[in-house]
Amino acid sequence: MILKILKWLTLLLAVVFGLLFIAGAFYYYQMCQDLPEISSLRDYRPPVITTVHADDGEKIAEFYKYRRIVLPLSEIPQQLLYAFVDAEDARFFQHTGIDILSVIRAFIKNTAAGEIVQGGSTITQQVAKSFFLSSERTYARKIREAILSYRIERRFSKQDILFLYLNQIYLGHGAYGVQAAAENYFGKSVADLNLAECALLAGLPQAPSRYSPFRYPAQARKRQLYVLDQMVDRGHITPQQAEEARNTELDIKAVRSWFQEKTPWYSEYIRRYVMYKYGEDMLYNQGLRIYTAVDINMQSIAREELSRGLRDLDKRQGYRGPLDHLALDEIEPFLAELTAAASAQPRESATTNDRILTAVVVDVNDAEETTLVRFAQGRGRIPLADMAWARKPDPEVAWHRPWARITKPSQALAVGDVVLVKIPAAPSTVEMESPAPTQADTPDTTPPADIPVDPIIDYDRVSLEQTPTVEGALICMEAGTGLVKTMVGGRDFFQSQFNRAVQARRQPGSAFKPIIYAAALDRGYTPASIIVDSAIVFEDKEHDFTWKPRNYEERFYGPTLFRKALIKSHNIPTIKILQDIGVDYVIDYAGKLGITSPLSRDLSIALGSSGMSPLELIVAYSVFANLGERITPVFITRILDRDGNIIEQNVGERVRVIEQNTAYIMTHLLQGVVAEGTGRRVQALNRPVAGKTGTTDNLDDAWFVGYTPDYVTAVWVGFDEEKSLGASETGASAASPVWLAFMQRILADKPVKSFHVPEGVVFSKIDAETGLLPIAESGESFFECFKEGSAPTEYTPKPGAVVKEEQFFKIGM
Repeated sequence: MILKILKWLTLLLAVVFGLLFIAGAFYYYQMCQDLPEISSLRDYRPPVITTVHADDGEKIAEFYKYRRIVLPLSEIPQQLLYAFVDAEDARFFQHTGIDILSVIRAFIKNTAAGEIVQGGSTITQQVAKSFFLSSERTYARKIREAILSYRIERRFSKQDILFLYLNQIYLGHGAYGVQAAAENYFGKSVADLNLAECALLAGLPQAPSRYSPFRYPAQARKRQLYVLDQMVDRGHITPQQAEEARNTELDIKAVRSWFQEKTPWYSEYIRRYVMYKYGEDMLYNQGLRIYTAVDINMQSIAREELSRGLRDLDKRQGYRGPLDHLALDEIEPFLAELTAAASAQPRESATTNDRILTAVVVDVNDAEETTLVRFAQGRGRIPLADMAWARKPDPEVAWHRPWARITKPSQALAVGDVVLVKIPAAPSTVEMESPAPTQADTPDTTPPADIPVDPIIDYDRVSLEQTPTVEGALICMEAGTGLVKTMVGGRDFFQSQFNRAVQARRQPGSAFKPIIYAAALDRGYTPASIIVDSAIVFEDKEHDFTWKPRNYEERFYGPTLFRKALIKSHNIPTIKILQDIGVDYVIDYAGKLGITSPLSRDLSIALGSSGMSPLELIVAYSVFANLGERITPVFITRILDRDGNIIEQNVGERVRVIEQNTAYIMTHLLQGVVAEGTGRRVQALNRPVAGKTGTTDNLDDAWFVGYTPDYVTAVWVGFDEEKSLGASETGASAASPVWLAFMQRILADKPVKSFHVPEGVVFSKIDAETGLLPIAESGESFFECFKEGSAPTEYTPKPGAVVKEEQFFKIGM
């Protein structure tokens, strides 16, 4: 009986186990039905970053959705590899994808520690999950993960799996893979990591946010020490090496904003171009290497000089008032907030460049003509001389008028004003008293004299500042190659990404005149032609409109040399020339020179009434610099795909659009603008230079476009909403100082070059008044250049002689 029962029990168990086996096999079959093919791992091509490089190869921008830089295993240091293995999967080289012993060990350690200090998943399981599975926490997902891990181990070597793992894993703050993480946290390549840094990175995979060295340095440190202990236990480092690593101070870098750090305007231009031409996937996922023409040093100079120029202009417009005004009992809490905010930032050396800080006025002393301010880093005095500009804004009053300057500090500042001040790079170590904040001219509000002052540094002299509201742009191109070396599209990229160097269409004013004068040279005019500068009226009876153009100086000059009309930027002669040669002809001519914006088909274009970009103007002026050849501007020199294949390569294409002699004569005339005309300020460059100012009606826009034999540069200054820059703020005063300062710095160590004189140009001495050959009775005379065969052959009439009008005037209207 007992034997019979045992027999039946055995049979029953066999059936049960059989059924369980069948059920398990069926479940396994079902689980395997929709598992992904792991063969795709052999063609591992994950989304990787696109990098943008300057002309010297330095990286200036990155574009990506996932910040990943794939490295072969051979370029990953052994100590970094072992750090990850020891921290994440100590038996990696022994197991076949699933490690039951490690799961049990992790459970015991985590229970003892009261927190998760060790994970149970193998590196292979993490690879399976990362590539093929979701992050859901279910038994079904874990089973699928185990199956995939086993299959991966059978098909791939341990080295292959480590390659996938170390390049795929997420390590926090947008970094995927060890190379991206090394750059994020330490600003270096994995090849340059020390043992302490390797251990910190290896501690991140389990919980990148929880162990972030940026946010939770103590937790990151704790995890780093755990990794070092594991490496010692596994024999991959010695206890001495571990101790040295524990004592190594980590230099955690702030995450870099490659896109906005050095060349934001240029980088954004490149991003838009590549997005438009190649699409979003190529830009953000396919690891392009984009090489550009930008010069980082020139770009830095351009940003500095444009910023300085806009600040100077903004001060000439007057003081718009404090950022805020504090009651007396609000000053100390506000300063405490400033100090706390400053303490959270890295301390800057006292030898760094001038800085602009927020400060609070604590004393205004009209008798001593000084103002005392306090800020987080200390305190300083503002002498009247450094704030005399702080008048109330009035665009109708020129800044240089004597009454446009304040005569005592209290006319602009009061105790409790929150202001901006510029502090010098090196502080003055002078003794300063600590007066209590007092309200100027209101003694009844004087507070107690025991307000504590605990400055870090005393500055004997600081200056009052304000954030400009005026905008500007600067773009510079190599004349001979078309390489665009510099592009600054505005005052502050963080405030506005609108690129005024290429996207804005602003009236160029007189900066357009050289195009008209060049067109006239090709229609029979010469630099010695005479145009009568006299009143002219245009009536449109159909629209009941009358136009009476005038010169900037509000006067007429009578018979005027073609040269002088351009040099002095007289409007009336320019309009008469345009009327003579034809509006349509000039529009077509401008198109040949590179002006692509639509131009109004009326005489107002003589005054630069049609909007265009600074980029268009440097292309047009480059035709003169290149002796008649228009050159295509080059921003991107080449683009390589992720495998190093060239998919785009660019050089500045040159096309002859006007004759050499026309181009050179324009250069000669524009040199005259600099020598004796509206561009006189840039004579300080002390080398051959040609250029033209531009100022629009109501002083809304100020330009200077100029070139040397090496570079063509345009500067525009104005308000986005198009309003007056203020009395006397012309291209000469608002734009040319920026142009000059930029060019002086970029040409400082370059040899002086002269403009080449081509064949077909001759020089002839002419009478400065008549444009004809001089006689003994002539007053001023000088050598002028002409197209061969067009120099004057007649002499200036003697005083009292009868002169035929056609002999004397080109246009006698």
